[in-house]
Amino acid sequence: MSSEAITTRMLPGAPARDAILESLQQRIVSAGSPHIALATVLVGEDAPSQKYVASKHRTAQQIGIQSVQVELPSTCTQAELEAEVLRLASDSSVHGILVQMPLPAHLDAERVLALIPAVKDVDGLTSESMGRLMRGLDGHIGCTPLGVVRLLQHYGIPTAGKHAVVIGRSTLVGLPLSVLLARKGIDCTVTLAHSRTSNLAEVCQSADIVISATGIARSITSDHVSPGATLIDVGISRTEAGVVGDIDADSVMGHAGALTPMPGGTGIMTVACLMENTVNAAVMQGIVL
Repeated sequence: MSSEAITTRMLPGAPARDAILESLQQRIVSAGSPHIALATVLVGEDAPSQKYVASKHRTAQQIGIQSVQVELPSTCTQAELEAEVLRLASDSSVHGILVQMPLPAHLDAERVLALIPAVKDVDGLTSESMGRLMRGLDGHIGCTPLGVVRLLQHYGIPTAGKHAVVIGRSTLVGLPLSVLLARKGIDCTVTLAHSRTSNLAEVCQSADIVISATGIARSITSDHVSPGATLIDVGISRTEAGVVGDIDADSVMGHAGALTPMPGGTGIMTVACLMENTVNAAVMQGIVL
């Protein structure tokens, strides 16, 4: 099939997000609306962080999850922050804990994350959660990697036996996503590419699914894509022209089989998957749903 004959299918995140939230809300209501609580810890007055946290609380409340917000000044000490996280960790009425990142430079994020019990780590960022993912054990998966998989599943993109190339090796997206895609039930053959990959275009051309999470604006073009491949854009860059992704949409249209928009694609899946993790956390802690 020639590239000119391909109609590129768009894969917006909103329908997949809405399906997840509706399913979670139905589960909660059917169970008699039990008490499920998500706690967030926000340090400082960073405007984007405040916006993200507000969105998380708003979504939680819409589907029947209670929200608890802890706000600390940017001048708080490591000990003060750790004390709040430990308090939430020991509070049986709180089922999920999220510490909004990034933290101010004087605070040690790793020490803070280490205090969150794995069952309450709804961001999937702790070493124990990462280890559970590696070993195929029950646990919480990072919201962005999970969102990518849920998006693929929602649109019926085949994964079993398919070659997926993940570009970017961060512990937030690339590494956990690579492991997740290779899991039984998803069954991709995964190549993890990164900034030192010398033949990136050639590697990507062999893929059925290309997922880019580098934050390098429009770095993935039609040269990287085999005709009909599915392209998932996780990167985000703010340019003079507005928000753009890693994938040059104009270049790949008519060449790719499917493409997530940026914005409006994978990013809006994150909060929905946080809610999924929170509901699963409640179940792990004895709530019957």
